[in-house]
Amino acid sequence: MSDAHLGFAGDEVERAVISFLRHVATHAGSLVINGDLFEFWFEWRTVIPRRGFRTIAALADVADAGVPVTMIAGNHDCWGGDVLREDVGVDYRFGPWVGEIAGWRARIEHGDGLRPKEDRRYRALRHVLRHPLAIRAFRWLHPDLSTPLATHSSNASRSYSAFDKGRGLRDAAIRAAEADPSRELVIFGHSHVATLERLPGGTLYANPGSWLDAPTFLHITDERIAMRQWDGSAESADLNAFDRISEKTLT
Repeated sequence: MSDAHLGFAGDEVERAVISFLRHVATHAGSLVINGDLFEFWFEWRTVIPRRGFRTIAALADVADAGVPVTMIAGNHDCWGGDVLREDVGVDYRFGPWVGEIAGWRARIEHGDGLRPKEDRRYRALRHVLRHPLAIRAFRWLHPDLSTPLATHSSNASRSYSAFDKGRGLRDAAIRAAEADPSRELVIFGHSHVATLERLPGGTLYANPGSWLDAPTFLHITDERIAMRQWDGSAESADLNAFDRISEKTLT
């Protein structure tokens, strides 16, 4: 799953996410959160954002149940650290993540900054915002001052996230597939455009979409990947799905 933007999203979205996490704790082999679970996440030495408390507790329950949780930093929640890794128990990392998920050779990345021309200015800004000195300076601000400042800025950036209808990230997925023909699966988030399609050459491109629009997620098994919408039941229906193929062929 990705892009729930909790803290900006309505209470009903947070309730859906928590319900989904409770399901994951007893039914999933693993969970990947591909960025922007929160509208804003920052860890002071003794303080975390209040709006994330219930979701963080549910995530800890998933980890305590023995379900591995990987959380990839998005452009809105890229200031995580020891709270997520040590207190919550998730594998919090900066993308891209490359490895196997349910046996699929995969590349998973949030997707911010991947468009060569359109994201050029953002990449420069990202380097500044994630610099250790900038993080240290921000930590000196009182949370009641810095949180509204950060959320106001993030609201502005989010409003432009999908103006190209996801075409830029689809092109990035094609480039990633061409760079490594053995890759079976490329997953991005960020664009808020739910996508599941087979690219030329056979690699599957998937984007779970944003829970601001609908609670969609990807369900991956050894032989199948499906786009589903969480409806509170143990087995949500497939919206779209592809079976795994043993040898990639042109389509």
